[in-house]
Amino acid sequence: MAERITDFDDFNMTADMIFLTIRLTPNHRPITRLPRLLLCCCCALPLLTACATPMGQAHAGIAKNSTATPTIATPKPSVQTVTATLDNGLKIVVRPDHRAPVVMTQVWYKVGSVDEPIDQTGLSHALEHMMFKGTAKVPNGELSRIVSKFGGSQNAFTSNHFTGYYQLYPANRLALALELEADRMKNLILTAEDFTPEMQVIKEERRQRTDDNPQARAHEKFRMLAFPTSSSRYPVIGHMDSLERMPLDALKIWYQTWYHPNNAVVVIVGDVQPAQAIAEVKRYFAEIPAGTVPKRVNTAERQQFGQRHLELTLPIQVPSLMMAFNVPTLGSGTPDSAAHDAYALALLAAVLDGGLSARLEQRLVREQRILTAVSSGYNPFERGSGLFSVSAIPADGQTHQSAQMAILNEIERLKTEPITADELARVKAGYLADLIYNQDSISSQARWIGSLEVAGLDHRLLDQLPERLSQISVTQLQDAAKRYLVAENRSSMFITPEAAQTAATPNMAQASAGAQP
Repeated sequence: MAERITDFDDFNMTADMIFLTIRLTPNHRPITRLPRLLLCCCCALPLLTACATPMGQAHAGIAKNSTATPTIATPKPSVQTVTATLDNGLKIVVRPDHRAPVVMTQVWYKVGSVDEPIDQTGLSHALEHMMFKGTAKVPNGELSRIVSKFGGSQNAFTSNHFTGYYQLYPANRLALALELEADRMKNLILTAEDFTPEMQVIKEERRQRTDDNPQARAHEKFRMLAFPTSSSRYPVIGHMDSLERMPLDALKIWYQTWYHPNNAVVVIVGDVQPAQAIAEVKRYFAEIPAGTVPKRVNTAERQQFGQRHLELTLPIQVPSLMMAFNVPTLGSGTPDSAAHDAYALALLAAVLDGGLSARLEQRLVREQRILTAVSSGYNPFERGSGLFSVSAIPADGQTHQSAQMAILNEIERLKTEPITADELARVKAGYLADLIYNQDSISSQARWIGSLEVAGLDHRLLDQLPERLSQISVTQLQDAAKRYLVAENRSSMFITPEAAQTAATPNMAQASAGAQP
């Protein structure tokens, strides 16, 4: 049976999770992550992820103590990338990469947890599991056997905004991957015999990943706090009560509603010729009829309710805090001017946490020793509203309040003290270095292309990014900080270890006291 991925965290992509490098448990596993600009989106894109650090270490290209303004060659546009759209609405993106005789095939569906009714959360992820249960042509269990027989590997991923499936083969097996994907796009068989035990697997997955994991529980609660009106607050795996009540008929309807060629994107990256690859896609997908696809939910936050704060006591080893500001993204459907805001916010996140010489790390961790660890993140390539997040562990002797105040003071300095041209140049250079490095993998190229396309963005942003970043000025950074990194947009959470809980707990007003950006 194929191993499946629930979210970006496993797929090296996480555009929807808060990037927390803080350690809360004895085994020092990170809480969760929110993609930085050039990490991977994806959920794990070569430029954005962080749902995690899946797309690598962000901004690793910035030298620790460099004072000279670095320069870096702008990557050449991938002029060979070819797109096509079939009559049934299926979009195809092919990017040749002849360095190795392999090909990555991915099918992305524009549906995720944000599209689910509040009383049926987890449908998209459950369907992802069931997509491996077979068709009349490829019965249950045969898919994995066929993939292995021909030297391939496969997996799948579900996020807040999309669901995807991929297969990696020797280049001469592209047709096999397409045939298998086309078959299950149209002919999936969903039976109670498969569904009932698989739902037990999914519920156990939720117990292990969330219910029995204090880090994940905190993250789930924080998203509910940070997205008060948007369906982005729903957990990808679903709430347990929804999983316990989920009927097979609901899953069948979900499949019939969203799994159509006109709601999908096929991405092919590897040792292929574009014209031949597109012809193969037509061969297997052209006869699948287009379907009627509902209008997707608007995931933009409809209003701000002012500061929101939550305090938790959990079985963890060290205290921590999370903060996030509701901000726009490139996928918010906002005017062109907002695109500058998205890129400016991405660079601001890098200014705060773009390596050892970044402001939060250098000032609050190494110099003032107020924090033990800190991380910030923002993914401009999401669909709908996004989060500009900061997470931290207070140093010994520091409180949640003092740690939060120190961070907010640094954010305030972004508004009142212009960033130097040299600092901005170093940050941009780090992004471009990551951009080039992350194009080394065909899987990361495919993830980047797919995640942009299903977010309603153009995959050519990958090639345009150097120019877009070069247009962002110090003034634009300062203006974005003033408009978006403000108290009215802020959510915060203090997490205290059970053993350290005292009778005198600060009230909410005291907990939220401090600098008000």
